[in-house]
Amino acid sequence: MKTPSQNHRAHMALLASAFIWGLNYTISKYLLTDLFSPLQLIFLRLAGGTICFYVFQKMFVHEKVARKDLVMLAFLGIIGFGLNQTLFYAGMALTSPVDASILHVINPILVLIFSSLIIGEKVTFRKTGGIVLGSAGALLLIFYSSGFSFSGSHASGNLMIVMNMVFYSLYLVLIKPLTGKYKTATILKWVSLFGFIFIIPFSIKPALQIHFASISTTTWMLVLYVIVINTFLAYFLVNYALERVMPSIVSYYTYLQPFIAAAASVTVGSGTITWSKILAAIFIFSGVWLVNSGSGKEIKPSQISAGTNSASE
Repeated sequence: MKTPSQNHRAHMALLASAFIWGLNYTISKYLLTDLFSPLQLIFLRLAGGTICFYVFQKMFVHEKVARKDLVMLAFLGIIGFGLNQTLFYAGMALTSPVDASILHVINPILVLIFSSLIIGEKVTFRKTGGIVLGSAGALLLIFYSSGFSFSGSHASGNLMIVMNMVFYSLYLVLIKPLTGKYKTATILKWVSLFGFIFIIPFSIKPALQIHFASISTTTWMLVLYVIVINTFLAYFLVNYALERVMPSIVSYYTYLQPFIAAAASVTVGSGTITWSKILAAIFIFSGVWLVNSGSGKEIKPSQISAGTNSASE
């Protein structure tokens, strides 16, 4: 049983990760503007992150993983690190930090959907209404920003951001049972390794074309932020929290990211706030509020563990 102090530390960890990821939108957009391609940046991020997780786990945690769990860890590495982060950078190269951060607010709705499908959480009329509102807001932001054109690059970027959230939400739900079996460092060592292996065939050629000598010190500092703070520390904080609270609670902290990202991007002049984006945000936040207010009793960790294990066997 988790104590109040443990839950408090989990919420503090989630608050810190929300600020880290909120700032990351603007930083990533800067790095993807004439500095790195999405595949180059994802290679640097996962290569550096994998090294950080591996070294940390070897130094401080000594435990082995059952062979049967390696299959799930490989799957989680592909969706939670490989596909999730690649789609994020591909989308950020085409869209704006504000749009991406607003779209990420659908994360709690997606977590509810996957929790319902995988562990059998009841979806009420109120929750269904929240899902409809959130989806309407996401579609409004995706297509209005490109004049409702399916061929617009901005719309394509936003669609990639939505898919990025789909994979991350699934990752949050499926990884919960493993947090009760293994230490955070062990889980992250394996999922980052499998994610990196997955993206190597697609990113190795672009990575070899990086002109390292022409990269400024400032740019390297931002790359280090992406690797050490945004990947190693933020994922560690989230997985630490998942050991103590439910995936739905983790997803709630996504609400803070649009405000942080908007403040950062508008400050540096890389984003704008329009009435269409405000309306989209209202739809999404209203949907999230309906979902939360209709959540009822929280599912016990044992229920998630049982439901997810049966789905993965």
